[in-house]
Amino acid sequence: MKALLFVFFKQITVPFVIVFILFSSEFGIVKQVSALGINYGQVANNLPSPEHVLRLLSSLHITKTRIYDTNPKVLSAFANSSIELIVTVPNEAVAGLADPAQAADWITTNISPFLPDTKITGIAVGNEVFTSQDSVLIDNVVDAMMGLHQGLVGLGLDSVIHVSTASSLAVLANSYPPSLGSFRPELAELIGPLLRFLSVTGSPFWINAYPYFAYKDDPERVPLDYVLFNSGAGMVDPNTGLKYDNMLYAQVDAVIFAIARFGYGGIEVRVSETGWPSKGDDDEMGATVENAMIYNRNLVARQLENEGTPLRPRTRLEVYLFALFNEDLKPGPTSERNYGLYQPDGSMAYNVGLSSATSTASVSAINSSASRIQGDKSNWLWFCIISISLALQISIRWPF
Repeated sequence: MKALLFVFFKQITVPFVIVFILFSSEFGIVKQVSALGINYGQVANNLPSPEHVLRLLSSLHITKTRIYDTNPKVLSAFANSSIELIVTVPNEAVAGLADPAQAADWITTNISPFLPDTKITGIAVGNEVFTSQDSVLIDNVVDAMMGLHQGLVGLGLDSVIHVSTASSLAVLANSYPPSLGSFRPELAELIGPLLRFLSVTGSPFWINAYPYFAYKDDPERVPLDYVLFNSGAGMVDPNTGLKYDNMLYAQVDAVIFAIARFGYGGIEVRVSETGWPSKGDDDEMGATVENAMIYNRNLVARQLENEGTPLRPRTRLEVYLFALFNEDLKPGPTSERNYGLYQPDGSMAYNVGLSSATSTASVSAINSSASRIQGDKSNWLWFCIISISLALQISIRWPF
């Protein structure tokens, strides 16, 4: 009998701990509402001035944006505005910043001169580093992040500016179903130190997630309505019983599960890029204006409802749309130059309803927060029940 009990508790303990870690942040504290963000890429020769871009973002009530460098013209133009900026260390500069002295100099040159007038809230160290095939870049990214963080600590800015890196969804070995999300085995020695750094510093894990690619690669088996946030059957994770009505949320939860397998279930996952191209080559299935408008319009609507994912329903999923403009100098297939909501001349590529939708966002946020606060007491009991239930389901279907 003792042996049987030992086996039973062993089978449910690990899955229960994972589920407990993942769900515990959802019951108790209501997270502060944050604004929808957008990526402001500049790989083009015909874009409006940063001052015009600031006016455009302000008209759309966008208060968060990400740029892919530390362009001083942009940082100066955005001074004394309400826009919060994430700046980026380009991939080619990352290795040098593994030297703490160079990292400190980089902050002194690229960040400090613009503070506090410009609201710099994040530093992205490289972009899609772990899938870049550049071993020097990959080996140095975490050291560069540590050096930059220490530089911020020295200036008393570490509580204001977080340091992270944006990864491609290709860092996952498995993303379906979400509960089986896991990192590629060959990245384990690299991902571990990254997650440890993010956990210690309280920084988010940024993921570039594009359901469009899944549809383009397999349009026969991937339902278009599922990737476009349209109503439909969706899918149910057989291990957790959680229902997904769109692919983006499933992808994010797969990342959360993958992180939890390293013991860091408390790290927040944010979508640093997602979008849909409005034009593509003949072999780029689904790259149309109609699909791009539907995807981004539906995503914006959900953002303004403060939605979280099925795994973390009470934590609003922070998302940065890609991108603000079509960028005519980007290499690659036609789609790469057609992710923008706007043409370089400022005209809309298509209308996602941002200006009208965001005007009611604050009212929706207040109503949503009030209803969630009322349910806090009963949520804790429900949390305990669902954690035990899910742990039992996972232990049966997926023994550790």
